[in-house]
Amino acid sequence: MKNFGKIDMAHGWVECTASSGGLFSLGQNGVSRMISTGDGKVELISMGNGTLAHVKSDMGHPAYYPIKPVALTHPVKAVLMDLDGTTVRSEEFWISIIEQTVASLLGSKAFSFAAEDIPFVSGHSVSEHLQYCIQKYAPGAKLEAARVFYTEHTAREMALILAGKGRENAFTPTPGIRAFLLELKAMGIKIALVTSGLYRKAYPEIVSAFQTLDMGDPKAFYDCIITSGYPLEKGADGTLGELEAKPHPWLYAEACRVGLGMPEEERAHVLGIEDSGAGVCALRIAGYYTVGIAGGNIQQSGTRGMCSAYCENLDEIMRIIKGDSHG
Repeated sequence: MKNFGKIDMAHGWVECTASSGGLFSLGQNGVSRMISTGDGKVELISMGNGTLAHVKSDMGHPAYYPIKPVALTHPVKAVLMDLDGTTVRSEEFWISIIEQTVASLLGSKAFSFAAEDIPFVSGHSVSEHLQYCIQKYAPGAKLEAARVFYTEHTAREMALILAGKGRENAFTPTPGIRAFLLELKAMGIKIALVTSGLYRKAYPEIVSAFQTLDMGDPKAFYDCIITSGYPLEKGADGTLGELEAKPHPWLYAEACRVGLGMPEEERAHVLGIEDSGAGVCALRIAGYYTVGIAGGNIQQSGTRGMCSAYCENLDEIMRIIKGDSHG
């Protein structure tokens, strides 16, 4: 597809004849091909001289973005990294919070997710996760009510963890992350941490991980930390990135262009690392060389095709950064 590159259907792509919402149809207005990721969250529409990415939304606010061609030019000057699953292993913990939230909505402590739910309750914004659960398990329930339960469960679990009484290994540093981060620093590469999680839940994770790793203050270490913002609550100001979180490109675009000060013309010197389907879509749509890492839901969500490279571990990614391999 134009500006995107070769399409390997074995990576989970699904051929389409029309975009969701009906704005584009195959063979009309110059549309030559349409495909979607396996989870249906993102559609690619090839037309004219380029390709559009259609990011769908369970919240009712989809968006279209022009796809930019990507390449990796050495030396790598900046690395953009996800938090959950890439830097810290915590996906199971946050999925359990969503699961408890649905159980509260249903009034059933016995509720549990099915395997096919996992790609839809990890990697996206909290509201996207909850909206999916409401549509499938609690039709008619209000998102606002679900968010109240989610906040209650999160506050309780986080308080237990901070008191040393919570779930063990809820926030575990990814194997090899200390050596990887320190090597990036030694190479003079800028590092940004980017998450769709709210600040109040995301920052304790990275603080906990840095304490475990004996790496000091994460704010002093990272060149930029971008979260989805602060909760919008009654009687208080807030910025809530629920509508523009991954798979939208904005968090990564802001981290790189504003947080790290990397101009557009140096985009090819930037590499991003993600373990989730939503994350690799966000990186690729933002126009950065996208490296997927095993252990998340990339394969399961049918988004492998959004990756410029796919690696099993951080050592393989470091070889790409150094120019020894291209995945």
